[in-house]
Amino acid sequence: MVQENFDSIDDYISHFPEDVQNILRKTRQVIRAAAPEAEEKISYQMPTFYLHGNLVHFAAYKNHIGFYPAPSGIEAFKTDLSVYKGAKGSVQFPINEPMPLELIKKIVEFRVKENIEKHKKKDK
Repeated sequence: MVQENFDSIDDYISHFPEDVQNILRKTRQVIRAAAPEAEEKISYQMPTFYLHGNLVHFAAYKNHIGFYPAPSGIEAFKTDLSVYKGAKGSVQFPINEPMPLELIKKIVEFRVKENIEKHKKKDK
C-alpha cells in the first residue's frame, strides 16, 4: 500500500481490493456491534476503536488481517488464538480462511470490559 495517511476507516478500507474490503467491512461491523460506544479513528495508520484508550486495531496485509487487541486480549484468548500466528499483542488471520468473527466479537467484548474497569479505577 502506497498511501500513508488515511482520513477515516472508510478511506483505509477503500484502498484494498474488493475481496479484502469485504473482510475489513465485516470485521469492522463485528467490532462496532461489540463496542457500540467506541470511537472510530485511525491510529498508527490502522483502523482503531477507542474507548477510554485504544480498544483494538486491525489492518490488512498481503496474506492476512492483523488484529491488535493488546497483550491482555491475546492472553485471555490464547487457547482459541493458538491456531493462528501471532505475537504478544497481535494475531494474524489468514485472508484465504474465514475470519473468526465470533472470536473477534468475544475479544472486543473482553477489551471493552477491561477498558471500562481501568477507567473506573482511575476515577476513584
